[in-house]
Amino acid sequence: MPQAKEKKNKVAETPLMKQYNEIKAKYPDTLLLFRVGDFYETFDTDAEKAAKLLGIVLTKRANGKASHVALAGFPHHSLETYLPKLVKAGMRVAVCDQLEDPKLVKGIVKRGVTELVTPGLAMNDQVLNQKQNNYLAAVSIGKRTSGIAFLDVSTGEFQVAEGSTAYINRLIQNFQPNEVLFAKSQYKQFVADYPGRFYTYGIDEWAYQPDYTAEQLQGFFGTRNLKGFGIENKILAKQAAGVVLHYLDATHNHDLTHIRGIARIEEGEFLWMDYFTIKSLELVFSEHQDASTLLTTLDQTSTPMGGRMMRKWLLMPLLNVDEIQVRQEKTKALVNDADLAEELDELLSGFCDVERIISKVAVGKVSPRQLLQLAKTILLEGEVIKALSENKGLKHHFSTYKPTAKVVEKITSTIHPDAPAVIGKGQLIAGGVDGTLDEYRSISTKGKDHLLAIQQREIEATGIPSLKIAFNNVFGYYIEIRNTHKDKVPSDWIRKQTLVNAERYITEELKKFEQKILEAEGKIAELESKIFKALLAELETDIPALQFNAHLVAQLDVLLSFAKQAYQNGYVCPKVNDSLEINIQEGRHPVIEKQLPAGEQYISNSVLLSADAQQIIMITGPNMSGKSALLRQTALITLMAQMGSFVPAQSATIGIVDKIFTRVGASDNISTGESTFMVEMNETANILNNLSARSLILLDEIGRGTSTYDGVSIAWAIAEYLHEYPLFKAKTLFATHYHELNEMTETFPRIKNFNISVKEQKGKVIFMRKLVPGGSEHSFGIYVAKLAGMPKPLVQKAEKILKGLEERHQGKQEEGREKGKSSTSKQHKKSTDKMQLSFFQLDDPLLEEMRAEIESINIDQLTPVEALMKLNEIKRMLSRK
Repeated sequence: MPQAKEKKNKVAETPLMKQYNEIKAKYPDTLLLFRVGDFYETFDTDAEKAAKLLGIVLTKRANGKASHVALAGFPHHSLETYLPKLVKAGMRVAVCDQLEDPKLVKGIVKRGVTELVTPGLAMNDQVLNQKQNNYLAAVSIGKRTSGIAFLDVSTGEFQVAEGSTAYINRLIQNFQPNEVLFAKSQYKQFVADYPGRFYTYGIDEWAYQPDYTAEQLQGFFGTRNLKGFGIENKILAKQAAGVVLHYLDATHNHDLTHIRGIARIEEGEFLWMDYFTIKSLELVFSEHQDASTLLTTLDQTSTPMGGRMMRKWLLMPLLNVDEIQVRQEKTKALVNDADLAEELDELLSGFCDVERIISKVAVGKVSPRQLLQLAKTILLEGEVIKALSENKGLKHHFSTYKPTAKVVEKITSTIHPDAPAVIGKGQLIAGGVDGTLDEYRSISTKGKDHLLAIQQREIEATGIPSLKIAFNNVFGYYIEIRNTHKDKVPSDWIRKQTLVNAERYITEELKKFEQKILEAEGKIAELESKIFKALLAELETDIPALQFNAHLVAQLDVLLSFAKQAYQNGYVCPKVNDSLEINIQEGRHPVIEKQLPAGEQYISNSVLLSADAQQIIMITGPNMSGKSALLRQTALITLMAQMGSFVPAQSATIGIVDKIFTRVGASDNISTGESTFMVEMNETANILNNLSARSLILLDEIGRGTSTYDGVSIAWAIAEYLHEYPLFKAKTLFATHYHELNEMTETFPRIKNFNISVKEQKGKVIFMRKLVPGGSEHSFGIYVAKLAGMPKPLVQKAEKILKGLEERHQGKQEEGREKGKSSTSKQHKKSTDKMQLSFFQLDDPLLEEMRAEIESINIDQLTPVEALMKLNEIKRMLSRK
């Protein structure tokens, strides 16, 4: 009985839905756009998603007897409008087209997926950000290290790296891929090692096999090995790159001749910044609405290629002094030649996105108008080279430029100068390119004249002045006659349609004429498509040269942007060297400075950090005084200098920094159950475990997430650790409200106290925002609360409580001093006497303290560095006052 009931409820599929279900089964994790006539349709759950994301009507379609499925669709010519919306929403979209002409087929038309678009493989201009790369990444996780590959299919950039989890994580944060591939079997480890907000997709484990991935790479590039790319021994990096190619094949991306090689990203070539640093310095994004970033402040590039390169340079500053100085010299040449800079700015503003247009040439998705833009840009490149030829500092910039005049000739001699943006919407191929095409075009053009002649002849023959000949897709060319004249219609005309006020007729002559015109138009479209494809095939050989030249243009564009910033904002060229010193005189925050109201000057400050004399600057001062801004501006000036940019300062000498660490601001990580304090400690631990001799560390209000005593203790211990670390003397700016830390300068010679000065006048506080030597004892927190609009009674109560606490603290201090004068305790002697410890003083508290310290050490778990630190700490006990 159950079987009979099941059979009764089973509904027969229509042939169309059967075909749809078969194709959908092959692409279950995609939203399938199914071409039906002039529409792309979606069904079932796909229809529900599409209707919601696209704002289109959700309806139902019959699927056999008594069965309906959800349906939502849009006209096929609107694909370029709706597809980007789906991809931006993070959808994988399979485009299923009709593979046969419906007019020539009886029954169901053959259909198949012709394109699979994912967030990491988009090439549509409406999906892509002009000044940002669209990377697809693949990760290969090993036991101790991982490999990663980045591909921007819209530009052809293909890069790989291999290293620690922290290094790969940093690259992911820098490159910000829109899609990341990983092995399905490593899902948990991937999520744990590489958390982030990006679209991910799991790949079957077999696709990661070394032999398979090597075969994919060698087959794609046509090589016997990968030694030429320098990645032969990078097993995990090769696996990641091979998986990228596997994914391209699986998503029907086959014509990729613009991907010419693989570049290796070396860890030691760029300044290290972790995610916390990139986030807290607001380099390329900000969590605050409408906030400016360093990128938006610096970027005055004129071309999309330059904008993308600016972002790369910002996130990956150089460590090589010579390379930095080359960029500086070129920027200096532009700063010193304002006329040249202005001319270049105007020329570059006319450039198209060469990198992405030539990528579209490779995949056959370029429009005729884009090819004309490419030809115009190549001509402009010649003008740029000519403009630079007389400038000593820049004339060699294009010395390696590859001539591409033949590309201009190919395009302009083939493409009609008024070619449309979309093929089929106007004349595509220029006259004289193909004799047969010109012949059919003549028939089509003269045919329209012939049509007007027929119309005029029939008007005269019938005496119907309102007679007109028109065309529609239903029955082709027709003659339309108003009802007032229908009695004059010749008997041999065939009536095809009756309207309210008129009737439409066809004639044998019109049908023959229509056949001739349609045949000509069909042949024109066929020949134009053939010639256009042949042109693209020819241009493929020029892709490497075009890509290389685009790279040179992008570099020049970024350098010109640096020059414009320097000229407009009074930036200076920093001295970059291999020293361990940072000396910034009258530095300014580049972002805040640009946000100030007109006429208001930014208060500049000088900072000197030296591993030998002034390693740690302890900065105290009131809230809102500018401590955090000072920390950030020091890092930003350093970073800008190593980009090759000029900097906002009176002068600056920057000893190469290889790592910038920040612990600025506080936030909870509720999703993982981490409190503000836990986040703070995690980030600080990351800093202390990755120190180097050239590190720059910015610490802001360490320890404020816990109790005062705990906070002071932790902050003190961190500062002492950085000062006493035996291997490296990392340069550090330490902003704090804990005034107790001012005492550290008495014990630790490389810790210096500074404060952000203020003035008190008639009960008001004036923030001077100037860094001056010496510590501060007042935070003015209550005054800031008053400025924030706290209720007056609350502020008055806080002032009373503060006064009482200060009086009580002062009383305890005086009581302690009185006791200290009469006390003969060994504890007092330990803190004031400078006697050498004697092993015969077995009851000495200092000896007892040392013994307890030594007994607490777990020798089995002690690292060499920790042993040195502990030994140094015990040594300091002997000289303690």
